[in-house]
Amino acid sequence: MGARERLRIGVDVGGTNTDAVIVQGPKVLAKCKTPTTPAVEDGIAAALASVVTDADVALGAIDLVCIGTTHFTNAFVERRGLEPVGILRVALPAAAALPPLTDWPSELAAHVRGAVSVVRGGYNYDGTLNSPLDEQAVATAARDFRDRGLSSVALSALFAPVNEEMEARAAEIIRTEHPGCRLTLSSHIGRLGLLERENAGIMNASLAGLARATIDGYRSSLSKLGISAPLYVSQNDGTVMSTEFAERYPVLTFASGPTNSMRGAAYLSGLSDALVVDIGGTTADIGVLTRGFPRESATLVDIGGVRTNFRMPDILALGLGGGSEVHLSSESVHVGPRSVGFRLTEEALVYGGSTLTATDIAVASGYASLGDPFLVRHLAPAQVETAVESIHRSLEDGLDRMKVSRGAVPLVLVGGGSILIDRPLAG
Repeated sequence: MGARERLRIGVDVGGTNTDAVIVQGPKVLAKCKTPTTPAVEDGIAAALASVVTDADVALGAIDLVCIGTTHFTNAFVERRGLEPVGILRVALPAAAALPPLTDWPSELAAHVRGAVSVVRGGYNYDGTLNSPLDEQAVATAARDFRDRGLSSVALSALFAPVNEEMEARAAEIIRTEHPGCRLTLSSHIGRLGLLERENAGIMNASLAGLARATIDGYRSSLSKLGISAPLYVSQNDGTVMSTEFAERYPVLTFASGPTNSMRGAAYLSGLSDALVVDIGGTTADIGVLTRGFPRESATLVDIGGVRTNFRMPDILALGLGGGSEVHLSSESVHVGPRSVGFRLTEEALVYGGSTLTATDIAVASGYASLGDPFLVRHLAPAQVETAVESIHRSLEDGLDRMKVSRGAVPLVLVGGGSILIDRPLAG
């Protein structure tokens, strides 16, 4: 007898629904969709229990569990669950003109600013010394953070990615003066630019407490069900990380949702080089597969109004989804970017609502079968066709922006909103 194919459980914790699937090799044994709960672990536990029961497998036979989540991204964008951070920059006499948090939205900066200290030290762009590290000032700042009760600290040093020796020494001092603090080193996350790298470190540090509580909740969900399999969290380069690593670097889950879709598209289609569009209720996220993995962004990324430069997939988000609102007039048709989102089944015309959505257009044109088609029979065929053309043209424009060559390339559509696309797309 050959070796048994591994049993794996995948869970996606979204803002609206928590989805779970159990697979053995390429075969899906069971799947489940359940509403995401205020206490995230409750929704996960319900989804896990459902797929394990439906697949009728022994708990001890499960080889691994992987969770993908938008929890940390949503928390940062919504300014929810963030903790104040002790911010230490090692850079003087350089970089004094722009203090930490300079370019942050004021209300967000107020959430995360615990205390800020800028001290002498750091290197130049070629690795030579900018200024010796002021170890006494670092120790003083660390004690101040400790005395203020700031358990999360973000440390950044000038050109630390070129030479991280001084940042590492400052970290030693902080841990000595403030034992037990959760410390984020900017050189472990971001690239060269000081402000953007520092921003990434502060962002990560502000999520440290939430990361610990959330991942403890994930572990608790498995423990309550008696699942002892290793637990992993998906990250935004298309791979997975241990829960311990995810606790230290929650920002590496940012944009992991579209990344998971892209990796899934590569697996299911067998394509290693292709465009992938994940169309949900609100947006169409366009990414590029290169050798089976998402293409990495080479530009600065804005997250919740904050510029950062840490690793992120190259994703273009269009305001086009199944819940996109459609506005018709005698002169024009506008699709999106506003969306009814998860309220689609309450507000779309085909479900008895009063809002014309892109889903209604797909049903009215005859290439989607959802809700009650009778409820959109009054729409003028010419306007429906114009809206269909607008949807396809919008996606074509987005695809052109992501392509790097003029020739035609394969395209994989995923997501519930992919029903909006019914005809060939140029390129």
